[in-house]
Amino acid sequence: MIDTDTKIERRPFASLGHANHGWLDARHHFSFANYHDPARMGWGAIRVWNDDTIAPNSGFPPHPHRDMEIITYVRSGAITHQDSMGNVGKTEAGDVQVMSAGSGVRHAEYNLEAEPTTLFQIWIEPSKVGGQPSWGAKPFPKGDRSGKFVTLASGFAEDSDALPIRADARVMAATVAAGETLTHSVGEGRHAYLVPATGAIAIDGQRFDARDGAALSGGQTVTITALDDAEIVLVDSE
Repeated sequence: MIDTDTKIERRPFASLGHANHGWLDARHHFSFANYHDPARMGWGAIRVWNDDTIAPNSGFPPHPHRDMEIITYVRSGAITHQDSMGNVGKTEAGDVQVMSAGSGVRHAEYNLEAEPTTLFQIWIEPSKVGGQPSWGAKPFPKGDRSGKFVTLASGFAEDSDALPIRADARVMAATVAAGETLTHSVGEGRHAYLVPATGAIAIDGQRFDARDGAALSGGQTVTITALDDAEIVLVDSE
């Protein structure tokens, strides 16, 4: 549903693409793998936003990527990364990892824990193709983003505390107590996509439940009100 006054499109969780492979229960905000919706091919430079639940002692075996910025936001549990560059790392709930696929890389992502891991996997098209692939991870304590957006990954030099990506984009998150409000301005010609990982929120008065998606068009400032205690992830891109 699109509100033509505020240019907000709500994508209810129930409307998302769905694939259950047993070890992986995935919801797709955008067309991905066997889920194809011509109206949901991407949003600006944002190409993938998957809402994944990975069963214990399972995961994605080694596979290749190139020319994509891949951000993993771990919501619960942990994910263990391995890649063809020799990197190995464990990213736990609340933490973020970024892989710039560049000219090409192979990687695997495993849940080696005794509990399911839940995460958002976000792909953003890079500003330039090619280049040496890279990987990094960093903890972002939820207390540090209480009541405000904190930038987790960014292609802008001024965001020195964020993980670097090779895209004209920012990945941000906030934890907001019920009744608190935030604002976010989407510049002209830009695209923002927002998902409450937990809790219900209202964007300019329109309700979004946990794991619903909100596609925000450029040239507007929105007010985000937490209806419950909420954890919000937002990507602002070209």
